[in-house]
Amino acid sequence: MTSLTAIFGGAQEKPAGESDKLLNLYWNRAELKKEFASLRSEQFRLQDCIKSQEGATARIQQKLDHLEQLLLDPEWVYSVVTYYQLQGLNLRCKSKLEKFAEQLKQQREQKQNNRQLAAWNEGRAEELAEIETQIGDRRMQVQSLEDQLQFERQRLVSMSGLVRVFRRRSVMKTIDRLAETIARAQLEEEQLLLRYDEVQKRQPPDTRGLDIPTKRLINCMILAFAQQLYLHFEPDGIVGMAKESAEKSVGAINYGSKKDCDRLIGRVHKRAKSFEKESDFADVLRQRAHLIAEKALYRNDNDAVPASSTVATVFAINEQGAVKTSDADLLGENYWGLAGILSR
Repeated sequence: MTSLTAIFGGAQEKPAGESDKLLNLYWNRAELKKEFASLRSEQFRLQDCIKSQEGATARIQQKLDHLEQLLLDPEWVYSVVTYYQLQGLNLRCKSKLEKFAEQLKQQREQKQNNRQLAAWNEGRAEELAEIETQIGDRRMQVQSLEDQLQFERQRLVSMSGLVRVFRRRSVMKTIDRLAETIARAQLEEEQLLLRYDEVQKRQPPDTRGLDIPTKRLINCMILAFAQQLYLHFEPDGIVGMAKESAEKSVGAINYGSKKDCDRLIGRVHKRAKSFEKESDFADVLRQRAHLIAEKALYRNDNDAVPASSTVATVFAINEQGAVKTSDADLLGENYWGLAGILSR
């Protein structure tokens, strides 16, 4: 019986091909399970996204319905228009502040990068000049050695008789030594040429970000410009109403009758136009930024944004340079999103 089993195989044994098929089916089943689990996770994620989007859509629709009701109400329609005029003013002021801040950052970064590149180019030029000097020295050395070698060879050729017998060995040693020295000098020159080519092709280093002192100077200038906006729109409380429109929803504020709203919108447009005409206040900004920097305190050495309470003094500077101060915490109350505009 044992011999028969050995010859024909046991009843439980399966051909190798069938075992491979079963193994492949097992792995395919495992992969399908993983893929199915991944699809279920993606399905749940998409369902959550749909629910979130539906909620956002419902909230927007609710706002639109509320706005429609306000526009249909004679007592509120003019307040709605005024609200959006003030909100538009607030957005324009924020845009101007962001543009001003970005221009400042780019100018400072460009100056810093130019200084770094100039220093790098100067260092590379000095290194190249040093290599050129070394190459020149090697070439002069080789020329001198070749002249000596030529002289020794001519001397060897010119020898005759007993002189050639007794002096030939020492002259040959001198010739061999000179040839070896020339070969070393030529190899050094080749290495110097490779190094010269490597230095010449070297790419400038990546630019570094602005340092803390520079960021602080930029922030003081941004704060100075924010105060310029504040002072320009502060009469009649326009700046406060514009900020309020960005923080409250439409319908939360009633600006009065049609006459009151028209009067307020007229003041807003007049103030906005007059600011567009103002352009020559760079000296005022620099003077104000200097005054802000004198009072600014920072939480630590690595903080570029000053503590809001230390820059809560607004400096009004007239054409004669006289300074008048008032209190307004523009940074602490985050006028025009100022906290997100400052460099950090």
